[in-house]
Formats: sequence, C-alpha cells, structure tokens
Amino acid sequence: MIPPASLAGPRVYFGGPDQPPRLLRDLLEERVEAVPAGGAIDWMTYYFRDERLAQALVRARHRGVAVNVTMEAEPRQEQANDRVLAILADEGGIGAGLRAVRAPVTGHLHTKLYGFSHPTPHALVGSFNPSGNEPEDARIVAEIGDQDRGHNLLVEFGEARMAEALVRHARRNHALRSRVGARFLPGRGIARSGPYEACFFPRLPPNPLDARLRALGPGTRLRIAASHFKDARVGRALARLARLGARVEVLTHHTLRRSPNALIERLRGEGVRVYRYDHPQQLPMHAKFILAEGRSRRQWSAFGSYNLNPQSRWFNQELLMFSDDADLWRTLDRRWDEIVAEPWCKS
Repeated sequence: MIPPASLAGPRVYFGGPDQPPRLLRDLLEERVEAVPAGGAIDWMTYYFRDERLAQALVRARHRGVAVNVTMEAEPRQEQANDRVLAILADEGGIGAGLRAVRAPVTGHLHTKLYGFSHPTPHALVGSFNPSGNEPEDARIVAEIGDQDRGHNLLVEFGEARMAEALVRHARRNHALRSRVGARFLPGRGIARSGPYEACFFPRLPPNPLDARLRALGPGTRLRIAASHFKDARVGRALARLARLGARVEVLTHHTLRRSPNALIERLRGEGVRVYRYDHPQQLPMHAKFILAEGRSRRQWSAFGSYNLNPQSRWFNQELLMFSDDADLWRTLDRRWDEIVAEPWCKS
C-alpha cells in the first residue's frame, strides 16, 4: 500500500523527483482494484493517457463496479486522450459510463477528482491527472511534461460529508448533456465540511480566492505554488500585499507559456520573491497549493486543479479547495521547503 504523507485528517500524497516514479498513478490503480462488485468509481480528469489505468477501469466495470468517467476529449494537445477514449468507448469498455466532453468554447474540463466507494467512501483531489503512458510518447511529454515524475499532489478526503459532496459533483457533471449548463448546476458553488471548503468552477463572481487574498495585510506571509501564473488580478493582489509589507513568495514552472516573464518581473519589482523551477530533465512543477499565515497566526491552505490564469478564473471546470486544518497546512509547508531546496529551483 502506498503510504500517505500525513495520517491526521486528509491524507496527502506527493509525486515528484524525490518520490518513486508513477507513484500517484499507481495509487489510483491500487484504489481501482480495491473496489468490489456493487461498488462505484466516479472520476473527472483532463489529460488521461494511461492505457494500463484505463484497462483497470474496464476490468472494474466487468466485475460489476459502476464506473463513471467524465473526461476532456480535446485537451490542449488535442489527440493526447484518443487512445484511452478508444479503450473506454470500445464495445468491451465502460459503456455509458464514459462521458467525453468536447466544448472548449465554454471551457475545458480541468478538474482532477477521483471518487471510490470502497473500502470506505473517499475522494482524491489535487493537481495530478494520469497523463503518462507506457511506452511513452516523447513528443507529447515534451509538451505537457512528465506528470508521473514531476511535482504533483493528491489529497484524500475520507470524511463522509466532504467525500459525498465531491462524488455528487462528479456525478452531476457526468449526467450533463450540455456543457453550457455546467455553470448553473444545482447545488453548484461551495461545499463545506468542518475546516474544509470545496469551491467549484466555473462560477459567477465573486471569486473566493480574491476575498481570501484581500483579507491579508501587513505582517502576513503568503506562498503560492502555481504551475501557471497568468492572472493579472492575482498579480495585483500580490503586489499590493508586498507593498504593505507582507512576505510574498511564488513558486512556478520555468516555461514562459505558463508563466510569462513580464508578469513575473513585475512581481519581482514589487518585492515578491519568485522561484522558477527548471529541472534538468524538464520535469514539471505541476503542484498547485497556497499557504497563508495571517497576523493573528491564523493559517489556511488551498489546493486543487485551479490555475492562476483567465481560463481557470472564467471558463474551465475546476476545483479549488480551502482548508483551515493545521496538520494539512504543516504537510504542505514541509513540501514547499523541500521543493524550493532543490538546486534547480532558483529565485
């Protein structure tokens, strides 16, 4: 069994160069194989290229598991998911359990959510989608990055209320016939349970992240790990905080397409410390999480599929989780320190 990074509260699983290759996809396969006849598997994902994992889902359906997969049919690399789509759509695949989304005009399905009914109901959410394969396609990996070896994370919710809310969200999306209707799903918006809050996108303003950032001020510390940083509104919020005397840090990917240099240099000019992650094997920094410390020592964290770009803010189907859980905060805090200590993470 794959051990989590934290056993208190939600369990946190990290992928990265310091972890066994393919750890997170192996975790998903382990969970698929553990669901017995009469159980259920509910997934939402963007890139899905892992054929062995697709075949595990087909086997689960054949042994009597209700398997529902809602996935992007036309991601940025448009043919990337085609082989898995063919496996799942085949006569011996998962039948009506496959929902392939083709509506880039209304935004991509970018959520990464993996729900399982057994051994107890739970859902994993975060930044990882099963975008690797064996054998690998070097051309696609060069474009999207090796997600099986780069920095990623999945957070597992086994607490009944939140796990049920996440799975219910996946099932509502699977039942949709029109992606335009995704913006107006019944019950859409926010699900709360204890110190955890799930925010579903697309959504009408206001954006809950904006409100959280506005509440910070002098004497606070804010750290953002973001594979993509193109959101000018968040950039202005970080600049304001830095001018007020807050300690603000950003960790992002080295590619200029994902995080344009003009915005990064503006942030640096305002006193924001920005790390560029440039691994010698071009492994991605795809983990997405936020760590905030307020003046009153209040701490909160955020994580999910949400990118800091206009597409995630206005159009995509995304999931952004907020947490006031101190153990989860400390786990992400340790991971931040581990990543920025790597020699190819430079400010």
